[in-house]
Amino acid sequence: MADRFTVALAQVSPRLADVETNLETYAEQIREASGLGADLLVFPELSLTGYHLKDDVSEVATRLDGPIARKLREMSKGTAFVAGLVEESPDFQFYNSAVWFEDGEISHVHRKVYLPTYGMFDENRYFARGRRIVAHEAAVARVATLVCEDFWHPSTSYLAALDGALALVCPSSSPAQGMAEDEDCDKNARTWELFTRATAQVYGLFVFYANRVGFEDGVGFWGGSEIVGPDGEVLVKAPYYEAAMVCAEVDLAAARRRRIVAPVLRDEDLDLTARELDRILRGRQ
Repeated sequence: MADRFTVALAQVSPRLADVETNLETYAEQIREASGLGADLLVFPELSLTGYHLKDDVSEVATRLDGPIARKLREMSKGTAFVAGLVEESPDFQFYNSAVWFEDGEISHVHRKVYLPTYGMFDENRYFARGRRIVAHEAAVARVATLVCEDFWHPSTSYLAALDGALALVCPSSSPAQGMAEDEDCDKNARTWELFTRATAQVYGLFVFYANRVGFEDGVGFWGGSEIVGPDGEVLVKAPYYEAAMVCAEVDLAAARRRRIVAPVLRDEDLDLTARELDRILRGRQ
């Protein structure tokens, strides 16, 4: 693990249910990130398949011991990356997964825990849900992965931070909802930006947020991918609505400084949290 490393975000527009074309995009983006000296490249949620898959979920699913995963492992021998794909488990469950490929191997898999089923979303109909929020030791740092809606639940960032994460990696497919009043960005973008900055500051960690762009079934995606530092400062931000790659150097010493100034995690009372959660759970039975 290095104190400093470079992270790139691939703000792409995947083609719906066209894995081969999206694989080519992955290869192009990985080459570009390598040219920029990136140690880690983060792709958006379901960027290998597109988002509005519906009944095509099983048709585009990837087994982690299958040929598509082998191609992705080969691509990672120069630059580590986080892929967004439909994972098929050995028991034929399908997950909206973010998979870490490093040095020709799969080093970590996060299965999306919170599957939105409201408004335009219907994920719970097509996907099984993940059951873990866990930080892991990546080559660059101890990190945790949260896929899109996962990030909206305060408990997930809390658990990740308590598990030692110095960075949260968030692949996303956040749709546009219309322009905010007196703003030059989408309403959804403004909400996400408040979340990423507040989370980074409260827990003293980095947020690597990779959102997609393009259109599917008449729905647009606003982009605006960003890397946010532990003080809530934006280190780099991609444009809205346009495909782009952005990268920034990350200095883990910034997390140390933030946690000295605001020792929220140090002072957290886990026994209190566990007791009160147990009380609340028993009250619901």
